[in-house]
Amino acid sequence: MNVVVTGGAGFIGANLCRELTSHPSIGRVVALDDLSTGTAANLAGTDVELVEGSILDRDLLEGMVAGADAVVHLAARPSVPRSLADPFASHEVNATGTMRVLEACRRGNTHLVAASSSSVYGSVADLPKHEDLPTRPLSPYAASKLATEAYALAYGSAFGLPALALRFFNVYGPLQPAGHAYAAVVPAFIDAALRGQPLTVFGDGHQTRDFTYVGTVARVLADAVLRKVTSTSPVNLAFGTRISVLELAHHLAKTLELAIDIRHEDPRRGDVRDSQADDGLLRSLFPGLATVPLEEGLAETVRWFRSLPAYA
Repeated sequence: MNVVVTGGAGFIGANLCRELTSHPSIGRVVALDDLSTGTAANLAGTDVELVEGSILDRDLLEGMVAGADAVVHLAARPSVPRSLADPFASHEVNATGTMRVLEACRRGNTHLVAASSSSVYGSVADLPKHEDLPTRPLSPYAASKLATEAYALAYGSAFGLPALALRFFNVYGPLQPAGHAYAAVVPAFIDAALRGQPLTVFGDGHQTRDFTYVGTVARVLADAVLRKVTSTSPVNLAFGTRISVLELAHHLAKTLELAIDIRHEDPRRGDVRDSQADDGLLRSLFPGLATVPLEEGLAETVRWFRSLPAYA
């Protein structure tokens, strides 16, 4: 089996590529990445073939997908704040780019697994979030990810394309970058704590999130490819855990064995107040799925950070 991973040199993509290469039935893994957020170093020591390029390059994409048995589409322009700064760029990569991937897959009826986001639920207050709830995006990023999943499922319905759209919830773990303005909360907190700087909390810190360890996500994605899992509706990829941002900070302080200072700033536009997944549909499609507890996942993430020269 040959697999193409768009965004394969990124945080989730590189973890997935490593997982895929561990399966004997998968012969070739090709990562397509423009290296705007991912790095070639994330794939160091693997047998993954890295092709530097964009999902907006139709000819390149179609040539790569032509020899693939499955495509995992992770390439995206991430971050709510980044989408507020440049909405059109988020639309072009996340929506138009997805269309390019879908068209390439349609030519060979290639199985597609596409990454959506819990941000599509937006202002819907119900908890836990289940897939039958309405979607009310609060940011251009969220709207573009809603387009991603909607197009994937529409191609499944209209053209019979075997497709699965997974809604990611606050994925964290090794290879997730820090040290930039759009860093996710877990790496941003670890980076600040290891540098002896205050942890920045936007708003009161009581907003809640459902954190999912990247190793679990990679295993789900690999299993979806191997078993050619499809669904006519989007599927949450999280497990119903829910902690506040302040609780996360204190968990990390314990894991790091460091005292921390917290600095509050104004809430950010486009941020969802509370997030928690209903995992019923996920578990029906992936029975027996084992999860990584937050404490274990944070400990593994901290070990990775401390292995980096910048924190040695």
